[in-house]
Amino acid sequence: MAELRWGDHAAWLLDPCRDGWLPDGWVADTTVADWQAVLDLVVERGWARSFVVGCFETALPRAEEVLFRPRGPAQPVLSVRPGPGVGVVFRFRSARRIDFDVDVAELDGQEGLDALCGFLAAIGRRLGRSVPTWVEGGDAPFLGYDLGADRVLVR
Repeated sequence: MAELRWGDHAAWLLDPCRDGWLPDGWVADTTVADWQAVLDLVVERGWARSFVVGCFETALPRAEEVLFRPRGPAQPVLSVRPGPGVGVVFRFRSARRIDFDVDVAELDGQEGLDALCGFLAAIGRRLGRSVPTWVEGGDAPFLGYDLGADRVLVR
């Protein structure tokens, strides 16, 4: 994923002091099958992960088990580490949208940027969709996998 260079503009874009620690990402108009495809991808890639409900870590279930469980105070969260310095947190709010936050607190340098771009591209290719990310609470995407270009672009 050498299209984006850390020194060109990514260091500035992903600065946690500038835009917060957890840029938002999501893929809209999804299904339970899309969620399952993402969970399968996480397992296939061997990305470090933990699935937690409330205070308890459990095995990663099937998507339908997570998405259709009764709502309560303990919401399920999947934390994934697709590479050095890159943490991603998936929230299972709806089958219709795959939501995640990217923890950029540790992201520093080209290796971390490549891991983030690789993650976004892997999700986009698996789902056949673009995967935008927004500055936390922002109104326009700033970085994301573009399906038409088949690469991660700065917006």
